[in-house]
Amino acid sequence: MAEAFEEQNLPAFDLQHYLGIVRRRHLHFLIPMFIGWMAVWGASWILPPRYKSGTLILVEQPTMPRNFVTPNVNDDLQDRLQSITQQILSRTRLLRIVEQLNLYANEHTPLSPDAIVARMRKDIEIELVRGGQNQITAFNIYYSSGDSHTAQRVTSELTNLFINENLETRQQQSEGNTKFLEDQLETARQGLAEQEEKVREFKAQHVGELPAQLATNLQILSGLQSQLQSEEDSLSAAKQQHVYLQTLIDQYRAFQGSGKTADDAPLGLPAIDQELDRLKAQLADLSSRYTDRHPDVRKLKEHIAKTEKTRERIVADLKTKNNSQQDAAPAVEDPRNPSPLAQVQGQLQANTAEITRREHAIAEMKVKINNYQALLNQEPVREQQLADLTRGYDQSKVNYDDLLKKKNESAMATSMEMMQQGERFRILDPPSLPRNPDFPNRLKFCGIGVGVGLALGVVVAGVFEMLDDRLYDEKELKDLLPVAVISEIPIIVTPTDEKKSKKRAWLGWATASLVLATILAGSVLSYFHG
Repeated sequence: MAEAFEEQNLPAFDLQHYLGIVRRRHLHFLIPMFIGWMAVWGASWILPPRYKSGTLILVEQPTMPRNFVTPNVNDDLQDRLQSITQQILSRTRLLRIVEQLNLYANEHTPLSPDAIVARMRKDIEIELVRGGQNQITAFNIYYSSGDSHTAQRVTSELTNLFINENLETRQQQSEGNTKFLEDQLETARQGLAEQEEKVREFKAQHVGELPAQLATNLQILSGLQSQLQSEEDSLSAAKQQHVYLQTLIDQYRAFQGSGKTADDAPLGLPAIDQELDRLKAQLADLSSRYTDRHPDVRKLKEHIAKTEKTRERIVADLKTKNNSQQDAAPAVEDPRNPSPLAQVQGQLQANTAEITRREHAIAEMKVKINNYQALLNQEPVREQQLADLTRGYDQSKVNYDDLLKKKNESAMATSMEMMQQGERFRILDPPSLPRNPDFPNRLKFCGIGVGVGLALGVVVAGVFEMLDDRLYDEKELKDLLPVAVISEIPIIVTPTDEKKSKKRAWLGWATASLVLATILAGSVLSYFHG
């Protein structure tokens, strides 16, 4: 019920009341509106114009695929652009441009270098253009000046600075990275050379004790042991031969001392036959294990042949002594045909020399075997020491190879940058020559002036309406009376009043038409003249 009562007490919208205000206060509204619009719009023609020249720079990717050549500079374009921008907007660079193009020389009050730099930085604008995945694909450079040609020249100069600075920065970074890798590679090369020298000295100091020589040492040791066994067997056979020859000589000397004939003592032929049987049995044993080219087999065959020749000579000598009846002095031995005793003595001397030689050879082989066994005993220790040296060498080699690969790749990338085949900036839109000022935007000022004029007109008309205490409406009069109105007297309009009313209406429409026409003309003028 309370809400319904409040809704009934709310004043209803009275259109006639507001139309009456418009009829009474249209001049109070139109004149301030026109004055407000004229003030704002006129200011756009008084303020000094500022022309903005702009250029679009495209960020071109390297022409060489990354699979072939990997760039060796910072791939973060935004960081590189910030660095380049800071360098270009430095005090030294900007003052150089100011002096070169004679900027800010027409100021009413001379500006200090710091003030000039601060103002020029405000006049420069860098706008990034991003594509897919929020990557920078291009950027705009703008510069504002009171002269359109000056704005274009400064923008062109800034564009050249950005392009040249990007090339120089990339080349310097690329060359610096390559130089760094070259220095690191040289250090790694020296370390690798030191490791190689340590390994070389270790191998030179421990020849025969290295793990790589284990198989060779085992093979040599096995061969020496086989040779030792063969020499010992040959020495044993030589010693047996020595005993046989010594026995043969003793028998022959005993035969000569007794004065018996050859028929009585056949000079140990049974012993020779036994020795031949033994030698042949030994030959059969060696032939079953070795070929005929083996030294022991060949030597044994020669020994058997010499023994057989000795037996044949003994038999021939005995026959000769039995046939000849020589009672005179003993015959002188023919040097070309020595006696059996001389032959046996010669064989004994040769046998003695052979025994001595084989004993020396056996002693030398035992020394060699001991040496190789000592080398084999040192092999585990040398293997651990060599493994420690090799581990450091392998690490240095891996580091050197990795640095060498990176250095070669970096050198190729540097060559690509020097040939300007890397990422670079290219002017897509050259610096523009602005025909209309960027500030003030007279069309925008015209719209703002309309808004300001409307607000000012409403305020002025409202103030006049609030200060006017006259009554213009029957309802207002009825609200002031304490009693209800019984009858009303109609308004008597005289011709003079009607004439004044029409004149006022025409004046209002003429004023409104003039204001609207002026605003429209100003808008058209602002549109075409910027």
